Amino acid sequence: MNLVLLGPPGAGKGTQAKRLEEAHNLKQLSTGDMLRAAVAAGGPLGQQAKAVMEAGQLMPDAIIIKMIAERIEQPDCRNGFILDGFPRTVGQAEALDAMLAEKKERLDAVIEIAVDEAALVERIAGRFSCAKCGAGYHDKFRRPKTDGVCDVCGGTEFTRRKDDNEETVRARLKAYRDQTAPILPYYEAKGLLRRVDGMADMDNVTKQIEAVLKSA
Repeated sequence: MNLVLLGPPGAGKGTQAKRLEEAHNLKQLSTGDMLRAAVAAGGPLGQQAKAVMEAGQLMPDAIIIKMIAERIEQPDCRNGFILDGFPRTVGQAEALDAMLAEKKERLDAVIEIAVDEAALVERIAGRFSCAKCGAGYHDKFRRPKTDGVCDVCGGTEFTRRKDDNEETVRARLKAYRDQTAPILPYYEAKGLLRRVDGMADMDNVTKQIEAVLKSA
């Protein structure tokens, strides 16, 4: 089973991809991880990618598609894969389809984790974590039982990601709308697009995704 997960930053794609990996023995594929692995391996494709990165240029779609093509031939992708964060444009979606067709493969479903943007800003901008053990909290939805003390380890220092602020989150959401959202009609026209309610709790979102897979 081959899947694409779509949704803006903070929609929960990473969490749901991990759950799908474990439940269905699929492999989550991150283009960033693949790029780093290719460069570290030092093969022809990695050398190409390294040259592009060192020149400070955007990675050409052709290189990313070649990396995915090589990656999905590895044994851990035998049962299928989950693409999270790719494709981002209609051109990338078309190139991905063409590559999969050459391998006599196809996508089984493209799942959009749909969210309310105002609520998502509140969800992300309020996040903080324990500096000692990494336990996650939220200003509104999940405060420590005792203010200033981690429930898990008793730590008293907390941190926030620099990009977890309202201005940055809104900019990331705008980038998603402008760059990635246009591929939704592309997949809808192919009958592949399914939407789940990303504002539900994590377990409910997982149930919705499992229902999509049963009907795919």
